Amino acid sequence: MRDGSGRMDVPDGPPVWQSSAPGSIYDYIRVASFALGPDGRIEQWSRRAADMLGIPAKDAIGQDPVEAFVPRELREAGHRTVSEILDGREWTGLVPYRTGPDAPVDGLAEIYVMPSETGTGERAAVCLVVDVRALRGIETDLAAAQAVFGQSPIGFMLFGTDLRLRRVNERFATVFGGPPNSFSGAAPEDYLSRPEADRLNAALRRVLETGEPVSEMQLVGTPHGTDERRRWSVSLYRLHSASGRPIGVAALAQDVTGRRRAEREAANARRNLALLNEAGARIGNSLDLETTARTLLDVAVPQFCDLASVDLYQGLLAGDEAPPGMTDGSAELRRVAFASAVSDGPLPQGGSGGTAPGGHSEDDDGAPVAVGAVHRFPFNSPCAGALRTAQAQIIPGRETDERPELGSAVVHSTLAVPMVARDTVVGLVQFSRTKGSESFGERDTALAVELAARAAVCIDNARLYRREHERALILQRSLLPPGDPEAAGLDIACRYLPGTTATEVGGDWFDVIELPGHRTALVVGDVMGRGLRAAVAMGELRTAVRTLALLDLEPAEVLSALDEIARGLGATGSGARTGPRGRGGTEGAGPDAGVDAGADAGTHAGVGAHAGSRRTDRAADRSEVYLATCVYAVYDPVTRRCTFANAGHLPPVLVEEGEDALLLDVPPGMPLGVGGEPFEETEVELPDGALLALYTDGLVESRDHPLDEGLQAFRAALSAAGRPLEDACDHVLSALDTRHGEDDIALLMARVQGLPKDAVGDWNLAPEARSVARARELARDQLTDWGLEALVDTTELLVSELVTNALRHGHGDIRLRLLLDRTLVCEVWDADLAQPRRRRARDTDEGGRGLQLVGLLSRGWGSRRTPRGKTVWFELDLPDGEAEPVDPADALLSLF
Repeated sequence: MRDGSGRMDVPDGPPVWQSSAPGSIYDYIRVASFALGPDGRIEQWSRRAADMLGIPAKDAIGQDPVEAFVPRELREAGHRTVSEILDGREWTGLVPYRTGPDAPVDGLAEIYVMPSETGTGERAAVCLVVDVRALRGIETDLAAAQAVFGQSPIGFMLFGTDLRLRRVNERFATVFGGPPNSFSGAAPEDYLSRPEADRLNAALRRVLETGEPVSEMQLVGTPHGTDERRRWSVSLYRLHSASGRPIGVAALAQDVTGRRRAEREAANARRNLALLNEAGARIGNSLDLETTARTLLDVAVPQFCDLASVDLYQGLLAGDEAPPGMTDGSAELRRVAFASAVSDGPLPQGGSGGTAPGGHSEDDDGAPVAVGAVHRFPFNSPCAGALRTAQAQIIPGRETDERPELGSAVVHSTLAVPMVARDTVVGLVQFSRTKGSESFGERDTALAVELAARAAVCIDNARLYRREHERALILQRSLLPPGDPEAAGLDIACRYLPGTTATEVGGDWFDVIELPGHRTALVVGDVMGRGLRAAVAMGELRTAVRTLALLDLEPAEVLSALDEIARGLGATGSGARTGPRGRGGTEGAGPDAGVDAGADAGTHAGVGAHAGSRRTDRAADRSEVYLATCVYAVYDPVTRRCTFANAGHLPPVLVEEGEDALLLDVPPGMPLGVGGEPFEETEVELPDGALLALYTDGLVESRDHPLDEGLQAFRAALSAAGRPLEDACDHVLSALDTRHGEDDIALLMARVQGLPKDAVGDWNLAPEARSVARARELARDQLTDWGLEALVDTTELLVSELVTNALRHGHGDIRLRLLLDRTLVCEVWDADLAQPRRRRARDTDEGGRGLQLVGLLSRGWGSRRTPRGKTVWFELDLPDGEAEPVDPADALLSLF
């Protein structure tokens, strides 16, 4: 009986008759039947005999079969055979037949004749006729199917409608063990695991019901007698009888374990290449250590592992080339980065084996290592071994009852990979996978080593950059004056902004130099170029400026001497000058340096512009680095006058109270290092309350606007800067575009205060002996008025020495001046040009100890030339109530 799907159910009870064609094997082999009566003639003729032989029943019944179907030459033998059959003998034979009395022989039948009896006991026969050609075709087909089924390397399975195996081939039996016939009647759960069997049963049922085939269904199983898991690709399709009745499901199974492994390896290779490509694109884009380490972990987690950490040697981060313990892996490391796809914080690890990237020190109880913490790996731990040998190590994880690392997500495999850069181990990166992920293999190790190596080089570059950057900053800061410089009669504020935040060093500089007589030298300069070379050149020139300034030379003389020094610094080769000195040339600055500098000097002559504002694009050699511009000013707080000299620099700006900012008309001169031109001086009176600004071109010049617009904006910002000096500095920088990053910026602003009149004592003395006593008296009275009685004895003694020397070695009138500010300064002027020189007196000498005494009792002393002679001075610290002043008597005795 058929159900609604057309499937024939096999009943367990009595047979069930069906009225439709069975669609059996008989349909294919063309079986027909007829019956012979006792007289040897045809008594019954089936419809299939009529169809196969082409003779209707009316023409066949009653006929002698030998006469009707057998060729004439075989009829005699045929009659004998029929007689034997009717005598009760079975017979089987091949008989040619024709479809009509006159038709030629066109068929060959295999006839099986079985004796029978009629109802009256007479002998008869039943004959089965098979078309031999159809039978041979079926036999050929079966033989071919058997050959394919039995010899194919692909597993063949035939399932019945009950979803049990009917037949399997040798390949299937070999994989699952046992002879093929042992699988007859087996269900999928007999040779597959329950989940896989359920999947196969569902697929078989669906194919049997719908007739839709299933292609390349993946099944996983373990063959009999092995522990190896195999993977098969199974295709299913429904089988039908000749009448279309479903009779089962055929399955073709192919072992794709190797192909699957190859696909997985190819996928892993593609993933690894993608990771390396991403690593190459992302790692190393920053020169920050922590950023580079975090980028490495961003690439690795979760694409490569579930959690990871980076540790770097603390000593290397601090600047040591080879910290103690680095070679044996016991040195301190600092955790610089950690990333996890399975937890929010670092993980504890369980001792020297089975570590997780949380890490722990050798003295703690397994507590996690936080980012930024310093720790050590135990000497015998795999991590220390990886650092020692510079070889990656795979560390199997372990789960403990006391401390599950991630609850259900336990680290089960860790790769400890040393970070090697330039044959030096700089740290360790740990990659870990939790249970549920594949363990690390050789390919993973190779990829991890490559990732760590790329990151190591970038991290080492960042480390070297940080070290050099810090050194450059130390150099830069050491070459600039300390914050809040102090000067007599001036309030000072200054700012320095490097042209690039990458190096934070450059060639711009400013300086505030205290000169004798409470005078102050203000300097702003700009070395052509940027970066470390310009900073080094700036440092050399700044040191030279300070040395020249302390010689108390006039501003023009300072710049002339500095120009010679710059030309010497810029000399090529062994330092010899390479060209003749001239107005348009330069000694050692290249044939074009003077032309360029001169052109720059004249570019902004109308506004007192400088020669160094324009940078050339040709390759800078060593001589170009030492081309520089500079403005040098000396302010005297007593006279309120300031003397300027300019070497190709932008002009100073002066803002008087209630007035607009004014560019001072200071001759620009030629840049330092060009040579061939003298420098001029300009003296300007600075009223109290005025604001003086010295600056470099980076403040007012950029690609976005011309120099004139920048100067105009600078003057406007200064005119509106009626506020405290520090705030005025900030206002100027915020009002101008100081973030263009094209050049360094130096700004020095000074508000003029001057020395009050009552802080100055000034007297002229006649060139006679009694002037010594007069000088002591004037000094004593002035100090008493200032409330400095503690300095009276020392001052009287030293004034007496200086006035005595002026009388003894000089000529003309003598001038005595006392200046009170943060210190006390005493100056003695005379008309002689010879400079005093301190010498060591012999024990037998009666004199020659005066200047030695001045040096012992004063904070400092010296002499300088004046337009009409010289000035000898000394300086004393003001009493602070704590330090006791030097006793003049003890100082005198120490000279003998």
